[in-house]
Amino acid sequence: MNLSDPSNWKDKLSNFRQLGGIETSILDNGAGRGTRIAWINTGSGLRYKVVLDRGMDILDAFHNEHSLSWISNAGHVSSQPFSNQGIDWLRTFGGGLLTTCGISSMGPPNEDETGSRGLHGNYSNTPAELVSIKQPDIYSGDLNFEIVGIIRETTTFGPSLELKRTISGSLGKAEISIKDEVFNRGNSPAPHMVLYHINCGWPLINEGTRIVWNGEIQKRESDDSMSDFNKKNRFTKCSAPLESHSAFGEDVAFIDPKSDKNDQVTCGYMNDALELGLSISFSKKQMPWLINWQHWGKNEYVTALEPATNPPIGQAAARKDDTLILLEPGESRTYEIKMEVLKGASVKEFKM
Repeated sequence: MNLSDPSNWKDKLSNFRQLGGIETSILDNGAGRGTRIAWINTGSGLRYKVVLDRGMDILDAFHNEHSLSWISNAGHVSSQPFSNQGIDWLRTFGGGLLTTCGISSMGPPNEDETGSRGLHGNYSNTPAELVSIKQPDIYSGDLNFEIVGIIRETTTFGPSLELKRTISGSLGKAEISIKDEVFNRGNSPAPHMVLYHINCGWPLINEGTRIVWNGEIQKRESDDSMSDFNKKNRFTKCSAPLESHSAFGEDVAFIDPKSDKNDQVTCGYMNDALELGLSISFSKKQMPWLINWQHWGKNEYVTALEPATNPPIGQAAARKDDTLILLEPGESRTYEIKMEVLKGASVKEFKM
């Protein structure tokens, strides 16, 4: 059904929710009890859950009967703002279609003369202040919707970063648009790094699903322990579950992606057998790195494509190699990502 043509539904609806929209609620059970969420139904078969109390990241995501995201054993966990030492972050990592890492440090636990920081930073354990919700309007024909919130990473006498997140779309389109604006609200330079952990799982991810990207893999010391599967396939295909990926087993590629003439990097996952795919696009200038994480553990089967400002090396290493972004007071950065579900022939045609 083409929702963009109002003649299909004009004068036949009382309420826009018959087509889709945004619905907020609070979880009442389990480790996520008390967590604010927003279900977004795009009216195109794509529906997804924004976890307002976890930095407005996205956990569940479905297209029709097919799950797109990977959900960890932990699943929904309430925000734990002080899970910021060592690898505590992993206890609260629900997976999901989007987990944001940063926004002052991301990568492994690290420390230097400026302090110590845990795995992947504080962002995903920080609740958002909900600013606005715009619903579709069936009477004016405006099918656009958006939800806006503010997430703060701040401390007295120290860096004070503020991120304004806008998640938007349009009824009838199987797309998610994310716009993040990061501001330094403090009075001194603020370290800044961000990585978008886009985690996908079965059935979109299955043995033989293509991982599509264009660029150059940067050599790392850990490449010597890479699985035989990736020594052969070079991060372009999904594996069956691997014994070598039990516990902390994984393969990771740091990719210098190529952009088109409009500065856009496009990558994604294409399951030719299901004729189902997920396309991801972003600006190379905004995020010059793309990471591919693969963890093919039994019952923990996941891969992620991750646009980023830096490789996930931690703030201390980025400061040492002079790649750390320092936002001056009042300075801001903007990051935009678009995810689109593909179906049918467009999946097999998706190549770089």
